[in-house]
Amino acid sequence: MSSVDRLIEPLRHSPQLPQAIAILQAELEAERQRRDRFYHELSPEQKIEFIDGEVILHSPARNRHLDVTGNIFQLLRTYVTVHRLGQVKSEKCLCVFPRNDYEPDVVFFGPDKSASLSPDTMKFPVPDMAVEVLSQSTKDRDRGVKFEDFASNCVDEYWIVDADAQIVEQYHLENGEYTLALKSGSGMLKCRVVQGLAIPIEAIFDEQKNLNAIRKLLMADVADVKSVAE
Repeated sequence: MSSVDRLIEPLRHSPQLPQAIAILQAELEAERQRRDRFYHELSPEQKIEFIDGEVILHSPARNRHLDVTGNIFQLLRTYVTVHRLGQVKSEKCLCVFPRNDYEPDVVFFGPDKSASLSPDTMKFPVPDMAVEVLSQSTKDRDRGVKFEDFASNCVDEYWIVDADAQIVEQYHLENGEYTLALKSGSGMLKCRVVQGLAIPIEAIFDEQKNLNAIRKLLMADVADVKSVAE
């Protein structure tokens, strides 16, 4: 039984099913109108999300959060750009899900979804991979509604990063639900969605190790080019 079936099973045979449907339809229509206003009032200057019918305006991030987010973005973007595997976005990239709108810290779009993007795109599709760096104000949503929504809408890989504890949790989508593939603060993080990418976990939290990892990614590409040329 799917998670949706489990959710609605108690109502299937209830005599109050018609009333429940009417209430839900009314609530969804009111939510749709609020979401339309949210889209109309969008501003590139704000980091803002629409979750469970509410507009969530984010406060400025701590320096450590920004550093870790930037390190992940640089590692992913360098590898993806060099190998022409798609596009990587950070921070204010509004990803539109069936009910909610999120701005994950880092997202990856493979070639198919990247082909649909234009220079003027402001509403992006569901990403193939998402990364959230935990903060005190977002950790419950990162582990709650986003965790459920990302899995339900086929975000194939999800990283939850604790910048304070310097731990990465890597989740893979299996049969519609996330399974924990890795939880560590050391060793190599092998990405399933971004083909061939493997990075030292320490490079996410340390600037010098991040630079060293990026150099290795670029040097590996140069070696590949020379090998092909020879």
